[in-house]
Amino acid sequence: VQLQASGGGLVQAGGSLRLSCAASGRFYSSTVVNWFRQAPGKEREFVAAIRWSNFRTYYSDSVKGRFTISGDKAKNTVYLQMNNLKPEDTAVYYCAVGINPGEYTTRGQGTLVTVSS
Repeated sequence: VQLQASGGGLVQAGGSLRLSCAASGRFYSSTVVNWFRQAPGKEREFVAAIRWSNFRTYYSDSVKGRFTISGDKAKNTVYLQMNNLKPEDTAVYYCAVGINPGEYTTRGQGTLVTVSS
């Protein structure tokens, strides 16, 4: 499956963005779709994940309560709603699929999110 992330942009602190991750094919029921991010000079960070079989969700502590991951089975698309954005959320965000949260075998290209103070 190929993944296409979109929705990034420039936003002021406190603002919101919604990222989308569209798959070229169907996600298997065993699939976990993850969002990761990587800021310049920093290591990759797990952000959130959703298990495609039952839509169970997982979040890192840094985004819990501010970000919401969701899925649309009809569109084979996963969304990341990001609210109350902070400058430290600035990063390239990319989606990736695997079978466990925080792990992946295939990733898409990233979309840049920039949060100004």
